[in-house]
Amino acid sequence: MCQHCPPSPVERQSELPRRNFLKLAGAAALGLTLPGRSEAAPPRPQNVIGPDEALARLMAGNERYRKGTMVTHDFHSKRPALALAQNPFAGILSCADSRVAPEYAFDTGVGDLFVCRVAGNFANPDTIASFEFGVAVLGVPFILVLGHSRCGAVDSTIKAVKDGATFPGHIPSLVKALRPSVKAVLKEPGDLLVNATNENVRRTVEMLKKASPILDKGVKDGTLRVAGGVYDLSTGRVEIIA
Repeated sequence: MCQHCPPSPVERQSELPRRNFLKLAGAAALGLTLPGRSEAAPPRPQNVIGPDEALARLMAGNERYRKGTMVTHDFHSKRPALALAQNPFAGILSCADSRVAPEYAFDTGVGDLFVCRVAGNFANPDTIASFEFGVAVLGVPFILVLGHSRCGAVDSTIKAVKDGATFPGHIPSLVKALRPSVKAVLKEPGDLLVNATNENVRRTVEMLKKASPILDKGVKDGTLRVAGGVYDLSTGRVEIIA
């Protein structure tokens, strides 16, 4: 756009969502009431719960999933209300691994989980911003960092750290993000892959808890809880470790 010309209608329209989000996020950081959060009834009233109840609900769903007793979710009837709004009861930072599907692993339906996925389930500015939106605008009370057994991204990072392995394309960016967790546990006893996976979850939890100015405020106020768990590919069980 020309610096001396007024913005076109299209440019003005595209700028509105960004301005609205920044306004909402700024309001949340200052502890102000967010527009649209209390005036209208949430599409999923059962999702208006606190952090501890959110974790308990996730774990109960995981137990059903593990035992093969999952409930039937009626996606069709929920669609009209969810087309207008959303109020998920938990956020999940999960690995992109095709064998780890949070909505299945916790036996949840559409509109229940606010999920960010990246190979290695680490936090970066984009995932932090996404969870800031989830917390400040959608009212998410709980975030779970979900690692998993035999994670390929962590295993590749171990190979890079120990053997000097290199990888093509943009894969080195994953290795760079996971390298500190691997190096931190190199000399610890036990299985290096397990230790590094757990360390990555713990470090990511701490990063999210300290992310300013929105997530850290929620943690301090008690309106947000951040925890970490590991999904076992063999059993389907999620164990909370942080």
